[in-house]
Amino acid sequence: MSYTSKDLQDLAAFYQNQLLNNTVPFWFPRSVDQEHGGYLFMRDADGSLIDDDKAVWIQGRAAWLLSTLYNTIEPKQEWLDAAKSGIDFLNQHCFDTDGQMFFHVTREGKPIRKRRYYFSETFAVIANAAYAKASGDETAAEKARYLFGKCIEYATQPGLLPPKFTDTRPAKGIGVPMIMMNTAQQLRETIGDPRCDEWIAKWIEEIKNDFVKDDIQCVMEQVAPDGAIIDHIDGRTLNPGHAIEGAWFILHEAKYRNNDPELIKLGCKMLDYMWVRGWDEQYGGILYFRDVYSKPVQEYWQDMKFWWPQNETIIATLLAYTLTGDEKYARWHKMVHDYAYSKFHDPEHGEWFGYLHRDGSVAQTAKGNLFKGPFHLPRQEWYCAQLLASLGY
Repeated sequence: MSYTSKDLQDLAAFYQNQLLNNTVPFWFPRSVDQEHGGYLFMRDADGSLIDDDKAVWIQGRAAWLLSTLYNTIEPKQEWLDAAKSGIDFLNQHCFDTDGQMFFHVTREGKPIRKRRYYFSETFAVIANAAYAKASGDETAAEKARYLFGKCIEYATQPGLLPPKFTDTRPAKGIGVPMIMMNTAQQLRETIGDPRCDEWIAKWIEEIKNDFVKDDIQCVMEQVAPDGAIIDHIDGRTLNPGHAIEGAWFILHEAKYRNNDPELIKLGCKMLDYMWVRGWDEQYGGILYFRDVYSKPVQEYWQDMKFWWPQNETIIATLLAYTLTGDEKYARWHKMVHDYAYSKFHDPEHGEWFGYLHRDGSVAQTAKGNLFKGPFHLPRQEWYCAQLLASLGY
């Protein structure tokens, strides 16, 4: 199949409408914490609060979303004010005395948990950068650039953060180069930073050389420092949605570089490999974990359908189609789009359920928790609408 111009116009209108009239209104303005600042995102299907704790990385993600809506959709003061609430909460409550960010805090901002990685910091980078563009706040711009530098240090200087594992079986994950790549892309496209292009190129090379395995047609989630496959359960575990997210980050870079053919080839190859690995031929949707050698996977949720892999695959397939014109990607996009909006979307209260059983039945009704909030779904709807608008649809 292929998409006609009318199909793409309809898709653009659909994503824009879902974003502005369904997804965003589920979260805002009610999630803005008028008493303590930041956002209250742990919500059930109907939007009722199930917990008032706050996940730091989702505070940053939401401030990025609100600032991005202001920058690209409409300069609504309510979006800018809500974004400022998140930025202020992050800066006032979410940094430890050593400069590292917390992961989980109380409603008031008292620390509960720190994690041994720096993804809270990467989302604080893009939040501050997008907010700086929206508001003209130079302090936020300086914060974004400073934190980006700290993230580079964490990524390149062993020992700055306490290790999660011993050095018996050293490994590295694809999460660092792919999230850092997208962090740099967002920083570059909002307020700019001269370090971005060089580091993006390095992270793409690392993914290409160490994680993409052409001989067995897959993208590894974790490898040895030299890129070798670690033949143990953790080392063999694939996360198709995560790899597909990385694929569209690379395709986005290809588009930014005037449709760079080598990057289009790399991003499409990653998408191709992991669609085959991740798509559930029986029930539809992207499965959560697979084993690279088709052995049993340890995690008990391995065959569930989580919301975010579907979001990333919707973006990746649409981006691949618009860059290549290959009808395969139009077909895949329609498959994952139709599956996701028929199974995850809540027609009664809006937004998406986060967790389905393999057969597509709802596993639990929460729309928000420490890991789910207004990010993957609204980013998908925003990105797809913006992509199609940039092409004249």
